Amino acid sequence: MNLTNVLIAFLMSMLPIIELRGGIIYAAAAGVPFIIAFIVCYIGNILPVPFILIFLRKIFELMRRFKYTRRIVEWLEKAARSKEGKIQKYSLLGLFIISMLPLPGMGTWTGSLVAVVLDIQIKKSFPIIALGALIAGIIMSVLSFLIPGLFFPSK
Repeated sequence: MNLTNVLIAFLMSMLPIIELRGGIIYAAAAGVPFIIAFIVCYIGNILPVPFILIFLRKIFELMRRFKYTRRIVEWLEKAARSKEGKIQKYSLLGLFIISMLPLPGMGTWTGSLVAVVLDIQIKKSFPIIALGALIAGIIMSVLSFLIPGLFFPSK
C-alpha cells in the first residue's frame, strides 16, 4: 500500500463532484486495501460538510457583492432549489437520498448546498448527510472492490 495513493483518495473525496465516489474508485484501482479506502474516503467526504453548512450562507452574501460571482451564487441556488420538491415531498428522507445516491449532481456537497438554501438546521442536516455518505461509501465499495474481485480475482 502506497501512502501517497491513500492521501490522493482522501483529497479526491473532499472535492465537489468527485467526492467519495471518485475517491473509492481511485483507491480500488491504486490497490489501497478496502477498509482503509472506505474509512479514508468517508472521512474525506464528510469533513467539508460542517464547514459548508456553517459558512456557505456568509460566503454567498460576500459573493453577491460582485457581478460575476453573483451569477455563480444564483446558479448554485437555482440548482439547489431544483431539489426542493424532493426535500419537501420526502422531508429529511429527500436530503438523505440526495446525499446517498452515487450519481452525478448528488452527494454530500449537493446535500449540504440544499440544506443551506432550504434553511434546514445543521443539527438535523449533518447526521442525515453523513448517513447518506456512509451508504454511498458502501455502494461504491461494493461496486469498486467486491464486484471486480468476483470477476477478476487477484493472483
